[in-house]
Amino acid sequence: MSQISEMARQLGQALGKTDEYQALKRAISGVDDDRKISSLRGRLEELENELTGQIRSGKEPDEAVAKEYEETVEELQGKPEYQRLVAAQENFDKVLRKVNETIAEGIREGADSRIVLPS
Repeated sequence: MSQISEMARQLGQALGKTDEYQALKRAISGVDDDRKISSLRGRLEELENELTGQIRSGKEPDEAVAKEYEETVEELQGKPEYQRLVAAQENFDKVLRKVNETIAEGIREGADSRIVLPS
């Protein structure tokens, strides 16, 4: 198992060096440094909690709160910094999907192999 853990650590290090991850890191930093986006995200969380609480207590969500939530989401999504974050996350997710597909392929090949490796 220690060999697999070491290979996983090396994979993590390699992923951290990819252009996609570096772009994601910059996008996260840009969003975190933007006060307006931080404010919008905080307000969204408050509205989400309020709406969730209303739904859990069996009430219809307050129309004014729901409308403010939708408007806040639209405002956040319209921010270029936020759009960069979403695009960077999608690009890094594509890399991770490809890695997972490659790992799954290796697992299938390993399972079909007659050679048994010590763990």
